[in-house]
Amino acid sequence: MGNVKLVMQGLIVLFVFVSVAYGAPGIHIRPVFEKSDNGIFDKNKEVHFGFELNNRLENPVEVKFTWQVVTDQKKSVSKSAPSTIEIPVDEKRVVSHAAKIPGPGFYKGTIICSWKGGKVNQTVQVGYAPEKLLPPLTSEPDFEKFWKESLAQLREIDPQYQLMHQQELSKGELNVYEVRMRSHGNIRVRGWYEVPKTKGPHPVVLRVPGYGSNMKPIGRFKDMIVFSFNPRGHGNSQEDIKGKPSNYWIRGLDNKEGYYYQGAYLDCVRAVDFLCSRKEVDSKRIAVKGGSQGGGLSFSTAALDPRISLCAPHIPFLTNWDLYFKTSHWPEMDKWIEGKESRTWQSTLKTMSYFDTMNMAPWIKCPVFMGVGLQDAICPPVTNFAVYNHLKGKRQYRVYPFNKHNVDKTFHPLVFNWMRKHFGLNPIQ
Repeated sequence: MGNVKLVMQGLIVLFVFVSVAYGAPGIHIRPVFEKSDNGIFDKNKEVHFGFELNNRLENPVEVKFTWQVVTDQKKSVSKSAPSTIEIPVDEKRVVSHAAKIPGPGFYKGTIICSWKGGKVNQTVQVGYAPEKLLPPLTSEPDFEKFWKESLAQLREIDPQYQLMHQQELSKGELNVYEVRMRSHGNIRVRGWYEVPKTKGPHPVVLRVPGYGSNMKPIGRFKDMIVFSFNPRGHGNSQEDIKGKPSNYWIRGLDNKEGYYYQGAYLDCVRAVDFLCSRKEVDSKRIAVKGGSQGGGLSFSTAALDPRISLCAPHIPFLTNWDLYFKTSHWPEMDKWIEGKESRTWQSTLKTMSYFDTMNMAPWIKCPVFMGVGLQDAICPPVTNFAVYNHLKGKRQYRVYPFNKHNVDKTFHPLVFNWMRKHFGLNPIQ
């Protein structure tokens, strides 16, 4: 989620592909998908796991291997009998395993290889009918009431908008401003506002940050406004909220009133308030875009504010907490719960349910384009689809089969062109 801290680094180490280092002698392994373009298998189709084995030893080698398949919660699905394959020097062979899968979800296939003098294993995740996953909502009876009251509290805060022209950044066809405003709790938040010098009104892309990230101007478009917004504690919005970003998500977690994400979600709504106050903004064409925490903020902003016309999250955080903590272990959370005798997982998850974007998904009516890293251990795909499958409007997604907590470089131009099409603008190359 943005600048990943030590806990996340530990998670990455736990789930990264295990292999012999590139360039060293041995059997080098990389995942391949022969039966699927993106590692996603349709319902009623056999699921295949595949790896390419590359012999970088000095002699031909006989490789023995077995397969193990588990759920994303590490429950055993199947194990194969041992097999053997001969691989000549500097040649590659693809081995695959067909598995019977118990139902929709995400599954990890591990190949365990051994040869005379060496051993290596590697794991890859695939998806089976992910659009059929529909976990039950976990919202409390007063969920909607809480957010109506929170939005009412926000409206009571005088935003006190300020625009500070940035002469050194205003080059070419854009004027750049630092924007300051007051949000929930009278907290000051800021962002970077890039406005084409051509006559408006213009469509807008509201960019929101990953966890602890610092949003900055991008200087990219001459026909769209870009508002790179930093909610409390991020980037240039640290005047009133200080501390290490690694602990933001547990701040105030004992109570839904005053929890960090109550303020952060409302900060993003206040950013939309600002945009709609500007004559150069076409308030009917506002998109929100972000990754990781920014993906969660994209969902929450679209849910809480119907003025959002497009939503483009990728590798989204802040969704389906019940399942999240079953697929991703956070020692930080264990430590926090143990910090007070009154804290329990049950009470903590109850508080977090108010900020679970899965529970907000039915409120989102605008089109959504989601990006998924299939090998993501930080924001697992199963949680991505938990919110996606509860959406009520038009939706589409793109899976990047070999990516972990990221999407590849093709995603962002793809999404921007999706926005531009909806906005009636020419595509970018």
